[in-house]
Amino acid sequence: MSDVSLPERGSRWMRVVLAAAALYNLVWGAWVLADPGALFRLTGLPQPTYPQIWQCVGMIVGVYGVGYAVAATAPLRHWPIVLVGLLGKLLGPVGFVAAALAGELPWTWTWTILTNDAVWWIPFALILAAARRRALGSRSTGESSRPSVSLAFRMARCQNGESLLSLSRRRPQLVVCLRHLGCTFCRESLAELARVRPEIEASGTGIVLVHPGDADRAVGLFERYGLADLPRLADPGKILYRALGLETGSLLQLFGPRVVLRAGVATLRGHHPGRPDGDVRQLPGVFLVHDGRVVEAFRHRDVADQPDYPAITAQLGRDHAADSDRASG
Repeated sequence: MSDVSLPERGSRWMRVVLAAAALYNLVWGAWVLADPGALFRLTGLPQPTYPQIWQCVGMIVGVYGVGYAVAATAPLRHWPIVLVGLLGKLLGPVGFVAAALAGELPWTWTWTILTNDAVWWIPFALILAAARRRALGSRSTGESSRPSVSLAFRMARCQNGESLLSLSRRRPQLVVCLRHLGCTFCRESLAELARVRPEIEASGTGIVLVHPGDADRAVGLFERYGLADLPRLADPGKILYRALGLETGSLLQLFGPRVVLRAGVATLRGHHPGRPDGDVRQLPGVFLVHDGRVVEAFRHRDVADQPDYPAITAQLGRDHAADSDRASG
């Protein structure tokens, strides 16, 4: 079986490796928290003056263990967790070697580098390579497997059973395709939609919320932002996403400097991240749909992009005005 055809859960060995990494990190972190001086005694070093700092290291290692446990459920879906783990396991030894050469740490600590870091380099790298090949394969076959927009609009059903096609025939719809329910930026988008909703609806346009996660969980999140009464579509198969040309993001689109900066700003504003539900690699998009056709499209350049919802809605009025001018001319 090729890597492209692998499901999100990946091969069994990937799940076993990540589960083992989770167990190791949790045990190592708990050991340091319970006895912060143990490693120093074993290596003949003086006890740390501030053991709480070393306990913080243990806490961080333990938190990594929680992340690996999540990644073990679907390694190829949760490849960003594996990537962050591998970066830590590469950069940590660099810092150790620099400190050892300067005489600040004993070379006897090398064994901790071997068990904490080096033994995981190859399996983590192989998981990331498989995830990359799978993503590239999905993109190369995406055009041929992409459903038509008209078919996707007929298949997409909101909570009362009405299709997106039917909704768009009654009046224009602003279709907001979210990334996943735990996304900081999606929660920021929901807050913005709640703010501009009166303006959008005053123009005669409805709003449809689309997400690739669990339908029941989405209700609670939308209620928090006062949007639970809007038509909503759960699309775990991402049929509508693919039909509308929304792709999975690259590393830069998911974790680039602008994304990290914007995530900090959004979090400070109260849009705290939640448990991922759906594909964390998915890029969002906003579409103005009328009578079964896409009038205007906004596909995010990265996950931190901020659409101007009223401006997208206003495109329909501009198109109608242009049609009237052509007809009168």
